[in-house]
Amino acid sequence: MALEMKEETEPAGATGQRAVRRRSSWLTLSNARIGPAERMLFTERLALLLETGVPLHGALHSLHTQTVNPRLKAVIAELTEDILGGSRFSEALIGHPDLFPATYVNLVAASEAGGFLPQVLDQLVEMDEKQEKLRSTLVSALSYPCFLIVFSIAVVGFILIFVFPKFSMLFASIYNELPLTTRALIGASNLLTQHGLGFCATLAALAAAVFVLLTRPGARLALDKLKLRVPLLKDIYAKIYLTRLMRVMGISLERGVTILATLSACRDIVPNAEFQLFIARLEVQVTEGKGIAAGFMDSYFIPVSVQQMISTGEETGTLGRVMGRIADFYDRELTKQLNQLSKLAEPVMLLVMGVLVGTIVSSLILPIFKLSRAVH
Repeated sequence: MALEMKEETEPAGATGQRAVRRRSSWLTLSNARIGPAERMLFTERLALLLETGVPLHGALHSLHTQTVNPRLKAVIAELTEDILGGSRFSEALIGHPDLFPATYVNLVAASEAGGFLPQVLDQLVEMDEKQEKLRSTLVSALSYPCFLIVFSIAVVGFILIFVFPKFSMLFASIYNELPLTTRALIGASNLLTQHGLGFCATLAALAAAVFVLLTRPGARLALDKLKLRVPLLKDIYAKIYLTRLMRVMGISLERGVTILATLSACRDIVPNAEFQLFIARLEVQVTEGKGIAAGFMDSYFIPVSVQQMISTGEETGTLGRVMGRIADFYDRELTKQLNQLSKLAEPVMLLVMGVLVGTIVSSLILPIFKLSRAVH
């Protein structure tokens, strides 16, 4: 209704001018996207101002004067102008999809209809905090194993490029008597020292080819299917995707957003083509009147316990609350599993490094012993 009133009273050409202004703003902001941390801070401060009784346009004006980031400052200025022009807050947010995703806009729209905007903003902050905590858990679990891998590659590369060439001439007289590992390492050393640029160019070309291949929908879908089928990866990725989906859907349904609007907003919330197809199937089944539980029952990567809880929640009318509990449960389970895998990966990587170093050292020392015996 508010949108219809605005269209009737808005002067001719205002819509076009606003569109031009938004395109210009988008070009200005597109060079560096505003991150979730800045959105979280904006949402938290806005909720605090609204809870103290400050009107929305006044709260936005206050945030505009306090914000240092020029990109976020420009966004807040446009939001303030739209509000003063008669737009609802949710309508103003639509013009900035990079900063405010569809789930954010839908929740704000539902809160405006119900009159509980500050409470929803608090929940949005909490949701962003939990997602950032999950992301930091993933990064911390993978950082040390990745460091060990990079360090191992650097050490082996240094030895092959700078150490082995000095021994190649020394071992030339007994090359046929050298151990297989020594000859393999000498071959790798010659490849890197004599054809290093070609080797690096080949690796770069292969990486580019893989990148281009993965941009194709068919290859991306095949890779995303593997993520949800390989035993160990399936368990981790399914928990990550379900945690994110259940968190957003739970909050949305609890706050009165319709299930179809929620599913539509969740289409791109998970960066996995197979999971996005699953959400699209849910939309179709809900539209056909089959209910959302049927879609969860038909999916091979959804755990049986989740299927049963979704079915119970749909039958009892507590679907939003059930989804919130599923999100909290899998959040804890995923954190625990990632910590366990990280602790397991550390000794495994140290063992691999020990084997590499031992192989390289033995490949150098054994031929030296052979040479010393031949001299004596």
